Amino acid sequence: MVHYWPFTKLPLGALLEDCVFRGLILKAALDGLDILRAQNAQHRRCKLKVLDLQLHTGTNFWNEWAGAPSTDSVMSSEEPEDTPRRIQMEKGPHSRSGGKHQPLTSVEMLTDLWFEEATSDVLLTFLIERVKQKKALPTLCCRKVAFLGPLPQLHILGEILKMVQLDCVHEVEIHGKWDLHSLNWFAPYLAQMGQLQTLFLSGVILGCKDFGKDCNMEQLLAQFTSQLLNLHQLQHLFLDSACLPRGCLIRLLTRLPSPLLTLSLTDCVLLDEDLTYLSLCPCTSRLRTLVFCGVFRPRSSYAFLPGLLEIVSTTLMHLNLAGCGIQDPDLRALQNALGRCSQLVTLMLCGNPVSWDVLQELLQHTPPLCKFLELPVPLHCYVGPQGKLDLEALLPVMDNLMVILMPNGVNSVEFCNHRGTNRSLHAILIQMDS
Repeated sequence: MVHYWPFTKLPLGALLEDCVFRGLILKAALDGLDILRAQNAQHRRCKLKVLDLQLHTGTNFWNEWAGAPSTDSVMSSEEPEDTPRRIQMEKGPHSRSGGKHQPLTSVEMLTDLWFEEATSDVLLTFLIERVKQKKALPTLCCRKVAFLGPLPQLHILGEILKMVQLDCVHEVEIHGKWDLHSLNWFAPYLAQMGQLQTLFLSGVILGCKDFGKDCNMEQLLAQFTSQLLNLHQLQHLFLDSACLPRGCLIRLLTRLPSPLLTLSLTDCVLLDEDLTYLSLCPCTSRLRTLVFCGVFRPRSSYAFLPGLLEIVSTTLMHLNLAGCGIQDPDLRALQNALGRCSQLVTLMLCGNPVSWDVLQELLQHTPPLCKFLELPVPLHCYVGPQGKLDLEALLPVMDNLMVILMPNGVNSVEFCNHRGTNRSLHAILIQMDS
């Protein structure tokens, strides 16, 4: 198919979505590229320019295969040779990022890249083998680049990243105990991703694994955060289980050049001074989604939260404070600020030890647009030393809740029963027809 394809684009990913032989067919397609390269001079009639390996794009193969117009994203539908942005990029200094091999014919691959240490991914195996054999690589246009685990064979990954059109990348995920040395290896590539919208960092250490004399953490942190200045399109920042030494969060956020739409901090240990800065940071002034899960420690100060909510009161739509250890006095202090969040649609408070009286007070202040609530089971509904849930005590709470919320047209309420980690939830869902 690849060898004799008579059109400029082959949307192979759409054909493979439900195929049980996906790996074998993908390998055959990649082998076809080798044939095209080996016989390029004899096959000038071959029109293939784009091999689209993206899955779950909504593309219908039978509508797309002959070049029919698509309503999908620019990357999945436009012909690269006719796209002014891409033509400009190919002429720019980063179009091939200084790769030392000639491209694999003129075929461009549309795909996501997942780098794993022990991978069975057919595409990644194909690319790694070509680098080891010093063969040419195809040009890669990726909407998403993800790293799962530690970084093996950096020189091989670097050769692959050189063939990625970095201006096409919209999302980057890093999972694993990357320290500042590893992050600074990747930072020059990150800085060239001018269209990056989402950055997800899970398990990273914004410090050094070896905190000895040779670790100049301040210098390494400045080197990494300086690369963030180029991310003018970044809208969503996720930090999960990250190690953030004193001042790291502040240094990170001050380098972001544009306001964020999403800030998510989950299972991170943060100091009060870092949290206090959030309400002073320009990049948090227009948040639509704010997530704090498992961030706070016993005796943490929540004084910054009302101020931050006041700042984002006209933009915030989703607030998640699950598992933060919030107690009655803290929740009372948030009531007025929450009441001013005029766009709030979703409020999640599960896993916080609060009483039913304070929950009722809070719900009286909940904005009328808030349609989805996830609430903690009130403390009086637990009995015994093991904190067993007493359903008979919970039923009157549910009845009272419906009386309070029905006039506001709330769509659904979840009572979440979890005594400890926010990963083990038992929810009681109340559906309400507005």
